[in-house]
This record gives sequence, C-alpha cells and structure tokens, in this order.
Amino acid sequence: MHDASARPAPTDAPARIHADRDAGTLRIDWADGHATTYDAVTLRWMCPCAYCRGEAGLPGWLDTMPTLTPDQTRLTDVALVGRYALAPTWADGHGLGFYTFRMLRDACPCEACAAARDQDAAVGARHDAAGPP
Repeated sequence: MHDASARPAPTDAPARIHADRDAGTLRIDWADGHATTYDAVTLRWMCPCAYCRGEAGLPGWLDTMPTLTPDQTRLTDVALVGRYALAPTWADGHGLGFYTFRMLRDACPCEACAAARDQDAAVGARHDAAGPP
C-alpha cells in the first residue's frame, strides 16, 4: 500500500523528462500540461548539494561565484531519485545534487512562472509591510 501523501502534487509530477545532451537542455513535461526547459548552465548553478550550497552555516562553492568550466556545465547523465527528484551528472564528475521535482517546478524559468513568482513576492512584501494583525 502506498501513502498518497508521499506522492508529488499534480504540478510536481513529471509526465516526461528529456535530457538533450547535445543541446545542453533538460525538458520536463509536467502532468498538468506545463513544460519547463532548463539550459545546462542554469541547471548547474541550481545545484542544491552541500558542496555547492554550503552546510553548517558555511557558504558553498557556488556561493563564491566561480567561473564554471565547460565540463562543469556539460550534462552527461540524469538519473531518477525515487519518485521525487533528479540527479544530474556533469562532465567534471559532479553528481551529488538531488533536484526535487518541487524545486525544479518552483524555479521554472518561463515567463508565466517568473511573473507568478514576482506577483507572489509583491503580495508577500505588502503583507510584511502591514505588520502583524
């Protein structure tokens, strides 16, 4: 028996995942009909692993704003992690980051999703400025 609460929400569930290594893109067609395409450079900058993002209050390697080499931004493989994430492997051998479907959907770079994030941020800022009820 599967716990329904462990399943991704419909907007988090990928229907199809395609890594085009030659083009340097990762496309996710979501179950709700939305599609997201990431270029490999953007995806590499998103790496959520402890080495790249830091841990225990210390900054990660990507926080130092390094210049990424072509091997660090060339996607060589993408593996599923359970039913909740992807683990890309880069040409330099890095493959520690688990990119959850929720993280990938939340960071969708399309114009509609970017506008929705901007609107949500504006609403949050107005709420914060109003103070406690």
